[in-house]
Amino acid sequence: MPDITVYQIPVCPFCQRLEILLELKGQRDKVRFQVVDITQPRPDWLLAKTRGTTALPVLATADGRVIKESLVIMEYLDTIFPDRPVAQRDPYRRAVEQMLTRMEGEFGMQGYVYVMNQKPERRDELREGMLKVYARLNDFLVEHSPERTFLWEDFGWAEAVFTPLFMRFWFLEYYEGFDLPADDRYARVRMWRDACMAHPAAQQTTKEEIVKLYYDYAWGAGNGALLPGRKRSSFSFEPHWKTRPWPPEGKHGQGATDAMLGLV
Repeated sequence: MPDITVYQIPVCPFCQRLEILLELKGQRDKVRFQVVDITQPRPDWLLAKTRGTTALPVLATADGRVIKESLVIMEYLDTIFPDRPVAQRDPYRRAVEQMLTRMEGEFGMQGYVYVMNQKPERRDELREGMLKVYARLNDFLVEHSPERTFLWEDFGWAEAVFTPLFMRFWFLEYYEGFDLPADDRYARVRMWRDACMAHPAAQQTTKEEIVKLYYDYAWGAGNGALLPGRKRSSFSFEPHWKTRPWPPEGKHGQGATDAMLGLV
């Protein structure tokens, strides 16, 4: 059995980063991934490991040491499994990679605020905010990687960081009707995004799974919280998401019931 355990949330983008990195290194079987049910309070044994914090993923070593924050865990895994390094080793290339990676915080926050918004009058504002972040990514890639598909020659560190967010934003397409306009302002980032999502190392989840599990996020209830009138979270383990119907598209109308979502 692996000596390293990662405690993770189902379909969490920050957890998927670790799986992608390990796939790129050919070391996926060296780490045990243990799923935590976010529809229930964190168990005491896990809170004891994390000293009371609830954010995941968390990595625990065989001797009980704990590492938090997905980007920090990625660095740790890339170091302890030195074959096939994912992070660039050239100092300048690594610096460029890190500059791009620093943009993921704003990108992720913008997408989640957008999908969780419950005020129809803010939709245009949030759409424009999302486009501005994509435009900044496009400009960065045009400056540093105008002729390549990925940032460097191959799918690497920046791609492992951003791809899970690109995939989660399928919920923006489904629930907000959002996509990148077909013009030159987004051509470079669109090419990068599409190539990232198609890469073989990043196939841990699907659009169907993300759309179904993130239904409650689209109605303003994150992290397993229950919406008014509902008894089951869309993040519930059972019934399995594959057996459930696709949720109604869009939002800002009447929300679906547990029965309509296939949760009972």
